[in-house]
Amino acid sequence: MIGNRIVMGVLALAAMSSCQSSKVKISGRLVGSDARTVYIEQVSARGDKALPVDSVQLDDKGNYGFELKKIPSTPTLYNLTYDGETVPLLICAGDRLTINAAGSLARNYTVVGNEESALLREFNRAYVEGAEKLNDIAAAYARAESDEELKRLAKAYSDEYLHVKQAQIEFIVKNKSSIAAVYALSQRLPGDRYLFNGPGDAVYYRTVADALEERYPESPYLASLYAEISQLEALQTLTSEIVESGFPDLEISNMYGEKIRLSSLKGSVILVDFWSPSLGNSNALNADLKELYDKYHDQGFEVYQIAVETSKPTWINTVQEQNLPWISVCDLRGEASSALTLYNIRKLPANYLIDRKGDIVAKDLYGTSLEEQLNKLL
Repeated sequence: MIGNRIVMGVLALAAMSSCQSSKVKISGRLVGSDARTVYIEQVSARGDKALPVDSVQLDDKGNYGFELKKIPSTPTLYNLTYDGETVPLLICAGDRLTINAAGSLARNYTVVGNEESALLREFNRAYVEGAEKLNDIAAAYARAESDEELKRLAKAYSDEYLHVKQAQIEFIVKNKSSIAAVYALSQRLPGDRYLFNGPGDAVYYRTVADALEERYPESPYLASLYAEISQLEALQTLTSEIVESGFPDLEISNMYGEKIRLSSLKGSVILVDFWSPSLGNSNALNADLKELYDKYHDQGFEVYQIAVETSKPTWINTVQEQNLPWISVCDLRGEASSALTLYNIRKLPANYLIDRKGDIVAKDLYGTSLEEQLNKLL
């Protein structure tokens, strides 16, 4: 996904540290829960795993202590976990951190001994509170019975969402030259991919990148930040290229490297289909779709199928093994594909049906439902 690759992709900043010792001590007191074990884990370089490092038991008064050895002299992201809640820490060799909490760790913890960890705490606590409010509103929405109540809760959810995002923007701008700002860019709210993944959000990535480049010109974060900026700006270009008929246009390469525009199919009935070659049900879904394609293709039915994949061999082999007859394209960005954002795809498989006029008339149609629509449109 977009933000995680930035924040977790590189967690070392050589220019930030003047530490001498490779040891780190983390201690504190946690009270208000029956849980007795505290865990520390290191986030992997790619950000896709949290690797266990150590665990300790609280004493009778809730005190605990870790001593970590061979810690890099550059800041590294760790998680402290207690009673099912996790808080992020940026740890540097030589640090002496004190982390205390009464009750909820995520909501009430304090941290002393590392400036970046203190900034993360400032951001994380407000963020957790906002996410909890959104969850509460969503739960109330699911129980609501009247239209009036549904409308009120929908507005409350939208207002809170905007409040959380505005708070994040303020934090990022205020702390734009810190690693904590990069971390804040990556965080997501319930039901969303990431809070900063729209075409207009490139400005926030650029704000942080420019500040880091001035303060830490050797920072390995910069390459990842600028890569994300390029992707978001490309998405902005795509958004500006909405065809006159109303659907978002795409231009993605097929397996031969030829770029194919979705709008080149205008005048046909088009199924824009998003799928993953790695999903176990892809063969069955494509088999059903092939039957409909064979039946309706001569009448003007086209399929523009977008593979959500990062491995070109996996994609090509699957297309060839399944003998897919339609247009198959892939930008090899996986879940980071701008096409997913442009079409608001949150789960796979997914599709949109576009009529001959270029209007989107239905989504997520399969089997009989898709055939009924094709019969009407053709």
